[in-house]
Amino acid sequence: MAKPLSEQLADLSARAKSAEDAVAAAKKETHEKIIAVRDQVHRAATAATEKVDQQIKSVKDASDRHVASLQAKVAADAQYLKAKVQEGKHKIEANRAENYAEDMEWRAGAAIDYAIASVEQAKLSALDAIIARLDAEAAK
Repeated sequence: MAKPLSEQLADLSARAKSAEDAVAAAKKETHEKIIAVRDQVHRAATAATEKVDQQIKSVKDASDRHVASLQAKVAADAQYLKAKVQEGKHKIEANRAENYAEDMEWRAGAAIDYAIASVEQAKLSALDAIIARLDAEAAK
């Protein structure tokens, strides 16, 4: 994990002071000593640069993994939502089919009840007709 910013700033401050001290000391040293110090600083700078490069690569790799993980999660969530929508559509279609079947059954039941009432009325009419015929015969 990265250092807190306050620690990074403290490290930067210490390194800046070290650079300032090195430059002030170099002004008092011989040419050969200055070159030796510069070579040492060059090696330290190269090592620090390589360390930063490795950290950047590490962060990039971790970031790439996080992005891939996030993309997979988004894809899974989208698939889940599509499945829920399909499930909802299926439930609506099933409910619609059930309601239609109930309506058709009600209509058939009503038609049958009407047919029963018609048969009863026909029976009543037939009996009325027989009675009327008998009354007509008796009246003659």
